Amino acid sequence: MEKIEHSHEQARGLKLHVAQIGSGTKVVVFLHGFTEIWYSWRHQMVAVADAGYRAISLDFRGYGLSEHPLELARATFNDFVDEVVALFDSFGISKAHLVSNDFGAFVATMVGVLHPERVSTIISLGVPFLLPSFSPLQTQLPLVPSGFYLLRWLVPGRAEADFGRFDTKTVVRKIYTMFYRSEPPVAASDNQEIMDLVDSFTPLPPWMSEEDIAEYGSLYEKSTFSTALQAPYRIVMLSCGLDDGKIKAPGLLIMGERLFYEIPRAKRLH
Repeated sequence: MEKIEHSHEQARGLKLHVAQIGSGTKVVVFLHGFTEIWYSWRHQMVAVADAGYRAISLDFRGYGLSEHPLELARATFNDFVDEVVALFDSFGISKAHLVSNDFGAFVATMVGVLHPERVSTIISLGVPFLLPSFSPLQTQLPLVPSGFYLLRWLVPGRAEADFGRFDTKTVVRKIYTMFYRSEPPVAASDNQEIMDLVDSFTPLPPWMSEEDIAEYGSLYEKSTFSTALQAPYRIVMLSCGLDDGKIKAPGLLIMGERLFYEIPRAKRLH
């Protein structure tokens, strides 16, 4: 990955860490989720650059090597959107292809709705094209078990206490090994926390190495999980100022054939 260049760019008052490779006129911007950072896209960035594109991946505010916002509790998804567009302007990018995963898909969707002239195509991994606070999504959450990881992480302080029992690398290891399973145990019982659902010594997925865990662990140790738990989990139900929106750019949604946990009636959202 030595060809990947790194810099810090000013975006709406924060210095964001940006990684990029390639010099093509067409640009692909990768938007990570949780527990991810720019590093999550490193292989795709090289492949895209080899295909003649300019590939860019950033650490969102408060993640990895990017600065933390001063007023974390007031963050919304609109902040992420504004910072992505600010990076476009900083790099002189008029239009780009967006590739997103996890909560990065909310950001990509909002950029597509609010700034259609800046988006060539949108690819979303694992998350349908939804807006934060989308009402059908809100109606589904009461139907899932109270120990579901998403509901646990919505509660201020609970995940922090859960994660705080382990070092950062162990937390990252547990999350990746838990969700890699064919039957992920994503709902805890009343006397369990989410980190109790997987053993610290569970083998890593074949596509992840100890070096990867060390990289994620060191960067999350620097940034802490404070921003990661606030955004996206505790802002996903906040209004983004859009009741509805249509993406004009061509889109591609990539989902597994089998959902790891089927939220009742969730397929209607696809």
